[in-house]
Amino acid sequence: MKQYYHSVRLVKDLCKGCTNCIKRCPTEAIRVRDGKARIIEELCVDCGECIRICPNRAKIAVEDGLDKLKEYKFNIALPAPSFYGQFDARYSLEDILSALLLLGFDDVFEVALAAEGVTLATQKYLNAGAGGVRPVISQACPAVMGLIQVRFPLLLQNIAPIESPMNMAAKIAKTRASKRTGLNMDDIGAFFITPCPGKITSVRQPPGDNEIFVDGALSIASVYGMVLAALNKIKAGQGPKHKPVQCASGAGIGWGRSGGEVKALNMGTMLAVDGIHNVISVLEQVEKGEMDDIDYLECLACTGGCIGGSLTVKNPFLARVKLNQMSQKGSGPVREDFIKEIGPLVEQGYFGLRGKIQPRKVEPLDCDLATAIVKADQLEKVLEQLPGLDCSSCGCPNCRALAEDIVRGLALETDCIFKLRKRVEILAEEVLELAKKVPPAMGHRHYHKSTQEEE
Repeated sequence: MKQYYHSVRLVKDLCKGCTNCIKRCPTEAIRVRDGKARIIEELCVDCGECIRICPNRAKIAVEDGLDKLKEYKFNIALPAPSFYGQFDARYSLEDILSALLLLGFDDVFEVALAAEGVTLATQKYLNAGAGGVRPVISQACPAVMGLIQVRFPLLLQNIAPIESPMNMAAKIAKTRASKRTGLNMDDIGAFFITPCPGKITSVRQPPGDNEIFVDGALSIASVYGMVLAALNKIKAGQGPKHKPVQCASGAGIGWGRSGGEVKALNMGTMLAVDGIHNVISVLEQVEKGEMDDIDYLECLACTGGCIGGSLTVKNPFLARVKLNQMSQKGSGPVREDFIKEIGPLVEQGYFGLRGKIQPRKVEPLDCDLATAIVKADQLEKVLEQLPGLDCSSCGCPNCRALAEDIVRGLALETDCIFKLRKRVEILAEEVLELAKKVPPAMGHRHYHKSTQEEE
């Protein structure tokens, strides 16, 4: 099987085997064995649900640190639109972007600005007929892309063949910086300030074969405290001499919340869905052909959109209010120049996805087709014998997953607590029955008077 990179990791020493994570995992990628959670690589999509739900903080996201900036001669910060929603309205967009310079970055480029370019490219694609596919599915959320690769491979053709705002921001920012500084692209580092582990994973292992221009990812949670300290310095008049020019409009900034993308597109019949389990429900309908009347589908794994990411700081409902306030302050004076600059690039396909997204190769029941069919039949028979309560006490997310693991030889039927209890009851009855059958030499026994003298 192919090796997959995952930013979501398990800290075994902290895991208590509580089974909370296996109940929430949307792709059934977690099992609890020997009292510890285990993650199945080919099924994990790094959505961060296990990080969010774990009461013991045994799930973490492995990210880059500011030390990695030393590897490059020039460094650019790429703040996600959701980053703005973490701060009070008393801080201006300029202040927030300037604060990143105090962390050691040489320049800042708004991902929200690249999102506006992606919006133009998506509008062009939809106006051209989108290859006759409906609904077109947004490519912006890497966790949703992974979900489709694992559970809905037939819908890969529905994904908009357009680069993500994150990668386009890095591409544009590094190209500009290279022209301005004379440095090679390899000497310029672009670092995404991310709200979720899915984006970290997509930096290391993009869903397609396309080139990735982002060199590292730092979580919003890890830089939040440092940015606040920098904002206080700026308010005290100790900010950088050359503040970055804020460019993105409210349309681009709005991408940080659910519904922001479809609002920016503003064309056709569109639907925005947030929350990974809600997304699954909608994709199931799409797969059945029940949503052919929808032109575009915005799917975001986190509740509320990126502002609800597991690596953010603020309550997503409060962050949404703050992001709305920030988006009303958007659109700096040079935005129109940027739109004029990228307009021809959009026509040339500059924002197009170069690589093709392939489905995940999930391990079959058996490599031999005939054997796999036999095992599939065995799976159904085993499933019929299980209680169907999906209690997860066995360490699997549901009874079907346990039946599959039993057929694969990874679990036993007695892993089911109800089956185990029944076996124990039968065994106890057998032991009790045996206890009544003591041999004559080991205890008293009554004999018939006609044959032997009574004791």
